[in-house]
Amino acid sequence: YEVRIGPKLAYVSADARYVLQAEIIDLATSENLTEARREGLRRAALASLSESSMIIFAPAKYTDTITVFTDIDCGYCRKLHQQVADYNARGIRVRYLAFPRSGPGAPSWQDAEKVWCSADRRTALTRAKRGEKVTAPDCKTGIIAQHFNLGRDFGLQGTPGIVLDSGELIGGYLSPAELADYLAESKAPPAKVGQR
Repeated sequence: YEVRIGPKLAYVSADARYVLQAEIIDLATSENLTEARREGLRRAALASLSESSMIIFAPAKYTDTITVFTDIDCGYCRKLHQQVADYNARGIRVRYLAFPRSGPGAPSWQDAEKVWCSADRRTALTRAKRGEKVTAPDCKTGIIAQHFNLGRDFGLQGTPGIVLDSGELIGGYLSPAELADYLAESKAPPAKVGQR
């Protein structure tokens, strides 16, 4: 039987005597069935979130959406945000979720709350990513805690954590060109045996 233990998947014998923590691979197809299950769980969890709780940067027309767990103080998160227009120019819509790595009460958590409490979240996020001070009225929406807990459920270890539409989690930064290439490759039909 499959069981979830926090962000982890495990398999338990019918008599509950044995537990196996491993990846199940279909040798006929080389598909990682455990990761496919995780991806489905991530897709469902993200689908349950309202986009009104996110900060979204999108072109008029887009072919892909990424959901990025971000920390205001993370260097690679800042680099990704500096290039958000480049991602958009490649047809990639960017949805941000807050993931202050230091946890509740830390300065990065408080900064995230100020950004998400701002009337213009997009401008506030951009300013915060530049290291500028953001002021906003106090609000307790619970959004930062919701996003943070979701990231922990996903097993996020650092930021940026990029989740593709497929539910695949990419831990770390990819340039706009690298991400666009990766997305295009992931949509390509698999090559037949003997073809290159």
